[in-house]
Amino acid sequence: MTEAPAPHLPPRFEIAPHSGERLAYLAVDGRGEGPTLVWLGGFRSDMRGTKAEVLSALCEREGLGFLRFDYSGHGESEGRFEDGTISGWTEDAAAVIAARTKGSLVLVGSSMGAWIALRLAQRLPSRVAALLLLAPAPDFTSRLVEPKLTAEDRAALQRDGFIAEPSPYSDQPTLYTRKLIEDGARAAVMTGPIALDVPVHVIQGMEDPDVPYGHALELVSLLPSAGVTLTLVKDGDHRLSRPEDLARMERAALALARESRPPRL
Repeated sequence: MTEAPAPHLPPRFEIAPHSGERLAYLAVDGRGEGPTLVWLGGFRSDMRGTKAEVLSALCEREGLGFLRFDYSGHGESEGRFEDGTISGWTEDAAAVIAARTKGSLVLVGSSMGAWIALRLAQRLPSRVAALLLLAPAPDFTSRLVEPKLTAEDRAALQRDGFIAEPSPYSDQPTLYTRKLIEDGARAAVMTGPIALDVPVHVIQGMEDPDVPYGHALELVSLLPSAGVTLTLVKDGDHRLSRPEDLARMERAALALARESRPPRL
């Protein structure tokens, strides 16, 4: 059951050791032995989006811990967006997780957040119990952005260090920096089989204009065959924020959380 978003809560802040920047976060304390769900948002998104609010309400009802935060340069966190990279935002996530969670984790990654979730799962194998990936966009810089660059775009990246494109989601243009693209190549995860030993559920819209569903199919082909579920939503878009999409996300998140709870003695 999907509930209306909760009232606006003031953020808390955690200092990122690697940068010294204040990272805004919100947390729900869990009750009992269940895992903590961690929301990993997308490129230029923030922790107060519809999907994160719905998951927060779900965790409140179910007694599960929930952590959401803004990467540097996003939302209410410090830093400049144009200075950000996949590696830096992964460090942000690792810092907030280390400071604000204990025990097992279910990582819920949306779009770019799925890339960061995969990197964290490889980095924290003893803690990550499951992954829920929504419209996943790992390696989007090299696989989705770079192939579309024109000669003029490439010249602008070398000359100015960035390009700006109109955004369908904001009145502000989307910036892609040379730093982001170069770091993305170094941080790539879809270069071969992805070694994970946890359940993974991928939900992908087939009408997604930003991340073609073929990208999700390729990702699934690189994941271990056991414990991987792919849900294709025939009329789903990139946001996956319609009521039926949110309910589907809730069911998947709760199933993964229940599956990853330690057995009762």
